[in-house]
Amino acid sequence: MNGAESLVHTLLANDVNVCFTNPGTSEMHFVAALDHIPGMRSILALQEGVATGAADGYYRMAGKPASTLLHLGPGLANGLSNLHNAKKAGSGVVNIVGEHASTHIELDAPLTSDIEGIARPVSHWVHTSHSAATVGADAAKAVQASMKAPGQIATLVLPSDTAWNEGGVPQDAVDLPAPAPFDESQLAQAVDALDGPETLLLLGGGALTESNLETAGRIAAKTGCKILSEWSNARLERGAGRVFVGRVPYPIDIALKVLEPFKRIVLIGARAPIGFFAYPGKPAILTREGAEIVKLADAGADLGAALTALSEGTQASATPPAHVVEASMPERPDGPINLDNLAALIARAIPEDAIVVDESVTTGRAFSPATKGAPKHTWLNNCGGSIGYALPASIGAAVACPDRKVMCLTGDGSAMYTVQSLWTMAREKLDVTILVFANRSYQILRGELTNVGVANAGPRAVDMLSLDRPALDWVQMSRSMGVDAVRVTDCDGLEDALADGLSSGGPNLIEVML
Repeated sequence: MNGAESLVHTLLANDVNVCFTNPGTSEMHFVAALDHIPGMRSILALQEGVATGAADGYYRMAGKPASTLLHLGPGLANGLSNLHNAKKAGSGVVNIVGEHASTHIELDAPLTSDIEGIARPVSHWVHTSHSAATVGADAAKAVQASMKAPGQIATLVLPSDTAWNEGGVPQDAVDLPAPAPFDESQLAQAVDALDGPETLLLLGGGALTESNLETAGRIAAKTGCKILSEWSNARLERGAGRVFVGRVPYPIDIALKVLEPFKRIVLIGARAPIGFFAYPGKPAILTREGAEIVKLADAGADLGAALTALSEGTQASATPPAHVVEASMPERPDGPINLDNLAALIARAIPEDAIVVDESVTTGRAFSPATKGAPKHTWLNNCGGSIGYALPASIGAAVACPDRKVMCLTGDGSAMYTVQSLWTMAREKLDVTILVFANRSYQILRGELTNVGVANAGPRAVDMLSLDRPALDWVQMSRSMGVDAVRVTDCDGLEDALADGLSSGGPNLIEVML
């Protein structure tokens, strides 16, 4: 058995059975091993950012890592932005990167690079295998590292000679690390802080499961505190019959206003609120001056245990939860598509148990209130801010949950970063309905010009934020990669397109003209 074969056997023994890949010469023995060892689903991406983003979406929905297979340092570099997003989301990824044979590195061939150095900023764990005999053990350690709560990026660098040499030793399933305990020393302070509407219970990460939200709702009902989540959430369970939690707003002025009433904030899986960016003359810390911050549990802790302890400490365990949403549906809009009509039509279309992958910062600000009474669904946000996340993450979500409908909401600027995702969706016949909001600009950056104090921006500045010279044709692009597509300009057209797309059972794209 060679090293590559021991790697595949070890991954499969540890329930890592999906590989998102864009391989090259140095990875051919891994590819050959996949060919004759049954059990690994290998999914080809045409750009490495698609592979890494798909691994992010897969972990969020499957609760276990996929592997990637990337080609040397440049291939890893292409995947960095979505590894960054995955790291910020707390997603576990076994990130395998091929390397030159050890005897070839000293020759400084054209593709030679510092792979470990490139990987470290987006990885929690980095290791290079040094012989075929250790590849299996190294892979097992990578899986363990990837499963450290809430999830970590584990990068394993695989020199090609360690893959082709004989002497590989596969490893059995390893013990997976348990979540860290929450900070019990802060429990009494957190219980005391939860006293009325001037206290905020701020939730993030694994605190946003259905059961944990129900516990938070009980605490809110008993104590009178308010509950919110972070702006960007790796996975949020929403919809009728569940406890609704609003998000800390993205726009800094609105966030400051929302958070101003709270004298005390208890953190469960969340960070104290800060702005996405620095703005001239505006604070970066969004909480009121002097607010008491009680950190009961960070994202890697046992958040269910923390909420249960908080519920018991506030004597809320038998209290019916607050903020449980009743089923509701916005009225059907007519006429041209505006942001409110768009939100209403999406809310009306969300199927039961759907997965909504959202990268619509500008267009989507009305989506949360409009969709809160829709059938039960899961909502995924971009947690790292590097655009081009939604299309790849939708691939991973659809692979992880083939029995669930996936709705991908993205702007045209963001989608162009990883447009190659469409080809993979078609190749794998994934049940994904994509809405591309075509405002033909980086609309969020037009607002940011004002936010950072730039007044009277001229035509050359505006031109750097525009996508209309030439205009993108999403219908043609999508069809060229095997995904059926339609362009809509009014509410009737969008309603029909959503119904057709969600019932198709395969990938489809709707270009929504705004």
